[in-house]
Formats: sequence, structure tokens, C-alpha cells
Amino acid sequence: MTAFDEEEARLRVGPPADHVAGLQAVRLSLANAVRKMGVRKTVRNLRTLNQHDGVDCMSCAWPDPQGRRHTAEFCENGAKAVSWEGQRDTVGPEFFAAHGLADLAGRTDHWLEKQGRLTHPMVRRDGGTHYEPISWDDAFTLIGSFLKDLDSPDEAAFYTSGRASNEAAFVYQLLARALGTNNLPDCSNMCHESTGTALMRTIGMGKGSVTLEDLHQADLIVVSGQNPGTNHPRMLTALEIAKRDGAKILAINPLPEAGLIRFDNPQNVRGLVGAGTPLADRLLRIRSNGDLALWQAIGHLLLLKGVADREFIASSTVGFDAWAEHVAAVDRDTVLAATGLSWDEIEAAADMLASAKRIVHCWAMGITQHRNAVATIKEFVNVALLQGMIGKPGAGLCPVRGHSNVQGDRSMGIWEKPPAVFLDRLRDEFGFEPPRAHGHDAVDTVRAFRDGRAKVFIALGGNFVGAMSDTEVTAAAMRDAALTVQISTKLNRSHVEAGRTALILPTLGRTEQDLTGGRVQRVTVEDSMSAVHASRGRSAPVGPLLRSEVDIVCGIAAAALGDRHGIPWAGFAADYEQIRERIGRVVPGCDDYAAKIRDGGFTMPHPPRDSRTFPTAEGKAVFTVSPVEVMTVPEGRLVLQTLRSHDQFNTTIYGLDDRYRGISQGRRVVFISDADLTELGFADGDVVDLVSEWADGAERRAERFRLVAYDTPKGCVAAYYPETNPLVPLDSQAEESGTPTSKWVQVRLERIRT
Repeated sequence: MTAFDEEEARLRVGPPADHVAGLQAVRLSLANAVRKMGVRKTVRNLRTLNQHDGVDCMSCAWPDPQGRRHTAEFCENGAKAVSWEGQRDTVGPEFFAAHGLADLAGRTDHWLEKQGRLTHPMVRRDGGTHYEPISWDDAFTLIGSFLKDLDSPDEAAFYTSGRASNEAAFVYQLLARALGTNNLPDCSNMCHESTGTALMRTIGMGKGSVTLEDLHQADLIVVSGQNPGTNHPRMLTALEIAKRDGAKILAINPLPEAGLIRFDNPQNVRGLVGAGTPLADRLLRIRSNGDLALWQAIGHLLLLKGVADREFIASSTVGFDAWAEHVAAVDRDTVLAATGLSWDEIEAAADMLASAKRIVHCWAMGITQHRNAVATIKEFVNVALLQGMIGKPGAGLCPVRGHSNVQGDRSMGIWEKPPAVFLDRLRDEFGFEPPRAHGHDAVDTVRAFRDGRAKVFIALGGNFVGAMSDTEVTAAAMRDAALTVQISTKLNRSHVEAGRTALILPTLGRTEQDLTGGRVQRVTVEDSMSAVHASRGRSAPVGPLLRSEVDIVCGIAAAALGDRHGIPWAGFAADYEQIRERIGRVVPGCDDYAAKIRDGGFTMPHPPRDSRTFPTAEGKAVFTVSPVEVMTVPEGRLVLQTLRSHDQFNTTIYGLDDRYRGISQGRRVVFISDADLTELGFADGDVVDLVSEWADGAERRAERFRLVAYDTPKGCVAAYYPETNPLVPLDSQAEESGTPTSKWVQVRLERIRT
């Protein structure tokens, strides 16, 4: 049987959950942790997770409470992430001797990562069929020789996942720019790039404008295109606190999600006895990509209700009159066609905003991965500006980011389009002129390797092949690279779809003690609300050859650059405090960085939040005008959105269950409405191929998915990634930001005869 056949035979479908059972989640988390790590390691790792002077969770970037913290300050997925990193199984030379690349290519992503922690540097030589051991010195020399032999620094790309620490990210971007390139694609390009693009244009800062306390104090929280129960479970506690104090929650999403229906919090009595807290007061089951039209309609209704904060608009914004004129002419039929909602539903949502005094707007990938994502986020800003909901307690903009330090990496300079002020300060600190031309983002990186314009790909964590759109195109591009280097904790698809010469460099996990340089080291991270703090692992490393990310990056830099520019790579590796001193002099907002970290951390400055000042070109917040387009598909076609199961984080698949949606022991499912099943002549349980259609005429196919009848709008279906990433065309990108449009893919269903 193939892997597909085996999964199909095991797969079971039951009723979706109507709430998040926190106590059940804790029990499952602990049982899983003990099974993977043992009792002693489980206690050590989970006891310090998200605690002061403890380990910052490597899962999502949700902020930690500033005051007293619960003993178990983690969620189910955080515990899974720690268990996954801390598992006792290892992958070393014997494993690679037994499993060649051809064998590994036929394995599922879940199988690859489940094998265990990487323990030895490994190399696949050009023409080789297996990875073989290599010493660290020889690995660094090999990478250095490839980088030295490039015809242009722009033939190299330095990818970063969001789990890298601030210290590792800082020396990584320093390596790239000292080499001479801004080719620094990162996972932000695939997720919240649309957010940063929209917010930079409208409020002058690419980050959210709220703190955790603002959510607690809000009287209305809008959750758009987000499933906190699966993707950011600790957010449910913040929503529960707000609800306890009288807040209302408006949820806007194509699928009803258990985490926004009711939450049984195991950290309080109400959750333990099973009553839980009802969360969403109203759910708008919107059609995929209907959010821009919805928010223009809400803006139209709020103007009619006269709730504008005229004083704030006059003193702190520009562009209001043009925007007001635009939304005054909103066409009701266009809105209804785009959203799939009734006008009564939209008016009821507008009434919730009109009556609220403190509103927080939250959103995630369900918003950012559309063609008009930037325009939609600008519309969130328009409505917030209309009501003066920025820069006051209990109100603001809250993009909920995924990977634990994705925001910190961007602050440290991981960006293909760095601002001039950052480059100027880098020049002044290190005495060389950094490159000024913009580099490649994630999609352009694939194009560069596909077209032969790039040769060396280095990845600081992550799973680029698994995470990127158009998987077959991405994989082929990586196979064409002269050299790929993966700095990793676990085996994944990117180690299999690798360059002609390929290196795997095993790194310490965040829970592991870092004694680089003969001293106890700690690293720092920034959460999605701009709070910066330290993280220190305490567990023994899973193998003696593991090196820290900082040590590995500095080793590569020394081999490639030597003493060029006089950068003290060895000193940085031996003492991370030296890196923090440089961060304090280079990164805007990080003055006295090292001292502030020693004092327990700090929150990065945010002028719109802190003083209602807006560092835009206009010197004020900007209302923007965006046209609304009703995106349609031909008859017999559907709109696919890709999403996570409850048993995964990004491309890491912990298990094959999604108990909140009623799925067990399988992942190849498509959630589809009863109406679409009837209209297209299918039945619940049928097995189909998914075929995406795009302007280039190429056929992209994902095979053998089971149809599951589900409460989703007619015309809209959903399935898990990375299995459906092959269906997202490389050139299908959000306007302005370039983010892949993974939430809007035109597909048809082809029946499989069984």
C-alpha cells in the first residue's frame, strides 16, 4: 500500500467539537510529552516554559502575561512543540546510511519529522545518493568555498524561519550584507507580509498597536480570518478575561471554529467543572475573500450612524474625505455577492462596532493570503481610524503572528527591503557600506533558482520547500541549486528536495542548554506585541555535536569572509552579550538593549500606540481608498483555502488528528458544504483529486482527498497544508506584498474510482 492508501484506510470522520476542552488538552499534552521526552525532561521543560528566566515557547508568538503567571503557562500546541523538539529518538549517520534520498523522497512529511532529532553534520556530495557524515570544520570550509566562488553575492539567498533568536538573526543578516546581498527571504513573506505592507503605509509601523492588557480592557474584539483554538490557543485566555469583564466578540471566518464557540479553561474553576466561557457573540460565515467588501459596508454604516471621532480624524489623519466619499457609494448588491452574508447580518455587526468604546481588531492568515489582502487590512485601519481606535487603552490593531520570533527577526534586519536608517546604522557600526538594492523575497527566491540566477541557498531553520507555494516548482528549483544548507533540528522535506551538494547542520533546540564559549548563554525574542525578553534552555543537548544557531552562523561567516571588515565572528559566538551590545547601537528602538535584557526585558517603542504619532510620509495616519472586486470562479469550480489541522504547527505535523473538526488518523480531507456536494454530484466520503486552475494553463494536482461534509459557505472548500501547497501557483500573489494567495485557489474536483 502507498502512504496515501494507508492513511485513507485509517482515516475516520466524526462530529466537529463545539468547544475547546482545556483540561482534555492539558492531559493529552502531558501524556504526549512524557511519551516523547520521559518524566524528568517533561517536568524540566514544561515547568520553565514561558516563565520569567525560562524558555520562550518555540510555537506561536502570543505574548506572556507581564505579572503573575500560571504554573502551566502554555497551551496544548506549545507542549507539543516542546515535546517534538525534546524527543529522545535521534537521526544520525546510521539512519542516513540506511535511507537514501530516493527512499526519503517517498516518505510523508509526518514520517520524516517523526524520526527524531538530527545529531551530526551531514553532506550529500554532488551525484551522491546518500547523506554522509562531515566534520564541522569541513562543513564550514565547504560553504565558504561556494560563497567565495560566486560571480555575484546576489547568487546567494539566506532564508530565515521565525524560530531563530534575535541574536542569530542579527549575525545572519550581518553575514548576508557583509557578503554584499539583501537576499534575505523569510517566513514573513508567506504570512504577514501583507500586514506589514498595509500598516507601514497607513500608520507608519508594520507592527500591531496593542498590548495584551489592551485585549483585556476592550469591550469589543473582532477576530477576522483566524482560528485561535488551533493556531494561538493562549489567546483564548485573553478572550476569556475580556468576556468576563463584559466584552463582546465578533468572529468573521468561513468556517465556525471550536475555539471561538466556547472555551473550558483548565486554569480556573469554571473551566474545570465543564461550564466554560461562551466566546463569540456573533459569527459571520463569510465567503472567502469577502472581507474587503464587508468592511467597506461597515464603514458606510458607521458613517450613517454618526460615530466618527471627528477630533481624532482632524488632528491625526489625512485622506478622510476621499475615503468617506468612496464608502458612501458602496453598492449593496456587490457587498452581498462578495460576502455571501445578508444585509441584516452586516448591519448587526456594524451595530456592535457603533456601540463599542474600545475595539481591538485581530486578524491572521485568513486575511493576509489573498490577492487583495493589503487593501483589506487597510480597510481595517480605515474603520479603526474612523472611530479613533488607535493609541488609547483597550483599542488598536492586533495582527496575530504565528512563529515565535518572526517579528523579532524582522526587527533585527531580516528583510529583503531594509529601510535606509537601518543600513546607515549598520554601516556606521561595522565600517562597510551595505548593499542598498532590494533583494529577493521568498517567491522571487524560487524564481531565481528556477531560472539559474542563484546558486547557494542557506536556511536558518524552517522547511522552505514544504512551506512555499507551488511545491513541485519550488522543489525543482532547490534541486537545481549548486549548494543548499539547512540549519535544522529535525528532518523535513527541504533536506530531501536539496541541491546538488547539500548540507544538514544540526542545531540546538530552544529548550536545550547552550554552553557555547564555555559559558551559559541565553537568547532573546520579540513577541507579536513587541515585548522583548530572554529565553534560556536547561535540558542537556540531545547529542554532543549540536551547535547553537549563533555559533553555526558565525562559523559560516568566518569561513566565507575571514577578517573582512574586522567583524569579530569568533567573539560573537563566544559571548552573545557582545551581539546584544551591537543590536543596541544598530536596531532602531533597541537602545541599551543588553542592559534592558539584563533587567528583564522591555517593550519596543510604537509611536501610534504610545503617543498617537504616525511616522508616515504625511506625518499622520492615512485613510486609503481601495476598489472592491467580486472574485468569482467558473461553474463547477470552487475556491480552496489551505489551513492547519489541530495537530500541526506550520509545516510540522505532530499527529494525524484534528479533534476540533472531527478528523482522526488522516489529513487528506476536503471540507465542503452539503450544497456543493449536491450541486456537483458528489457524496460525503467520496475520494477525489484536487486540480487547481491558473492563468498559465498548467495543471497542478493533489491526489486522493476524501470529501467531508462541513459547515462552510457554498463555493468555498478547505484542506490542510502542506499537502495542498502544490495547488497554489507561484505567480498567484497578493498585490503589493507578494504573499502567496493560499486562501483563494480556484480548483475543480475529479472523482477517483475506488
